[in-house]
Amino acid sequence: MTEPGAAYRVLARKYRPSRFDALIGQEAMVRTLTNAIATGRIAHAFILTGVRGVGKTTTARILARALNCVGPDGKGGPTVAPCGVCEPCRTIAEDRHVDVLEMDAASRTGVDDIRELTEGVRYKPVSARYKIYIIDEVHMLSKNAFNALLKTLEEPPGDVIFIFATTEIHKVPITVLSRCQRFSLRRVPVELLAEHYRGIAVAEGVTAEPAAIALIARAADGSVRDGLSLLDQAIALGGPSITEDAVRTMLGVADRGLVFDLLEAVLRGDAAGALRRMAALYEGGGDPLMVLQDLLELVHFLTRLKITAGAGEGDPALEGERSRGLALVPKLALPVLARAWQMLLKGITEAQTAPSPLQAAEMVLVRLAYAADLPAPGDLVKQLTSRADAPSAAPSAPSVSRAAPAAPRFGHSGEASGSAAARLMPEDAAVAPAMPQPQSFLDVVELFDRQREAVLRAHLHAHVHLVHFEPGRIEFRPADGAPRDLANRLGKMLGEWTGMRWVVSVSREEGAPTLRDQAESRALSLRSEAAHDPLVRAVLEAFPGARIDAVRELVTNEPQAESEPLDGSEARSEGDDVR
Repeated sequence: MTEPGAAYRVLARKYRPSRFDALIGQEAMVRTLTNAIATGRIAHAFILTGVRGVGKTTTARILARALNCVGPDGKGGPTVAPCGVCEPCRTIAEDRHVDVLEMDAASRTGVDDIRELTEGVRYKPVSARYKIYIIDEVHMLSKNAFNALLKTLEEPPGDVIFIFATTEIHKVPITVLSRCQRFSLRRVPVELLAEHYRGIAVAEGVTAEPAAIALIARAADGSVRDGLSLLDQAIALGGPSITEDAVRTMLGVADRGLVFDLLEAVLRGDAAGALRRMAALYEGGGDPLMVLQDLLELVHFLTRLKITAGAGEGDPALEGERSRGLALVPKLALPVLARAWQMLLKGITEAQTAPSPLQAAEMVLVRLAYAADLPAPGDLVKQLTSRADAPSAAPSAPSVSRAAPAAPRFGHSGEASGSAAARLMPEDAAVAPAMPQPQSFLDVVELFDRQREAVLRAHLHAHVHLVHFEPGRIEFRPADGAPRDLANRLGKMLGEWTGMRWVVSVSREEGAPTLRDQAESRALSLRSEAAHDPLVRAVLEAFPGARIDAVRELVTNEPQAESEPLDGSEARSEGDDVR
């Protein structure tokens, strides 16, 4: 413990690693740097990336000490284990070495700051083996500052090393990244963090419950420094003894037993009971958003427990939940848990943006309780299908795919033909017979599709009002948006592909609707007919607010005609499907 009157150092600074072997969770990076120093293959620039608190700046300082350490006798060279007693090691650790310059790019972002730095690169180190520049949050540099750094970074003097650290690697120009050795520091696993914090608690003379340390390690989210700050706060709160309840109160995390009670209430459909429990948690200091996140974690844990009974074994924070969860999961189906997960996930987003997180959380609980009375999605589909197949519903069930007329196809004189369904189908759904010459305007559009002329094919589909068609001759009225040279390009390409001369002319006559207009009209007609289907009506009644997005016809042994959804979405099923 700290002596009375002594200057207090926070745990994050007091227990900052000073050697590579003290870094936790970064074995790959430590092994690479260790081998590089041992073999003398030291790069002139490094960039360290990772989330906050995983050791980027600490690694940079350890590397600076390792490269400049001279040993206790003053005759040593670069080493993977800095002695910590020589002059370079001590002055670097105290941030006062003249040849190790640390710069915060968040406060010095301009090109003048970088020019000042690069001018100093020309001079030899004063007392160290290497002059080392550590630039923290390097992504904050301006574009001009990065450009001013490029040449020096590519060809620095042999005794100059750059070490960059950043939390947002995607903001660093690729020209800078290509000149550096990159190390991505990973989030430290919860188990390693918990073990690390237990050791520090023992060193500080503090007794901590395993569940309390596990809570702190989870709240750290992979950041060693964040967890040490929380441990510091917990020691200040609980004194020589840190309890799980004290840490939960500090973090605003609800008691897991109460969260279990809340989840059981909503899954039973007890909305009133769920609201009462939420109110009690809120009055006890629980954050509504944290309560929803706890529910989400609990649903995830129950899902894992449903799949494998060994989930959570060995985790002190989950031991109490395992016994209760094992008794609960036999009563829950996986579709119910999956639905609860999706609703909670959406509810957390709503609570984050709502004016009152408590009200948003209560509405999420009400929805969960209401959904608890609904059957599982698979059971609901079976019920709807059985209702649609009932004898009483059979006589009144219209067959959209049989009753709907085929989409129009233009023949030699512009009249409708009955085989447009096959023409509008993708090639893998209906194989059209090979034709030496296009026999209809739809054949022309299909030919452009096969030749991968997507732009012209789109114009033919959306901007052409056909007036007359016969093999070798096309007459049309262009709609707004059609290119001026559409007729010339159409005739030229058809001539090249078919080997015969095509006369393509522009007319002022009204012409037929465009293929796009025909498809939209067809889609509206199919949707109107599908709305009277018993199965569709049953779905719409079972899910208030549902709507028909698209209808696709599937006719046995016949080509398929598909209505294009107005919003770009699709739905498919046997007969007519609705989504």
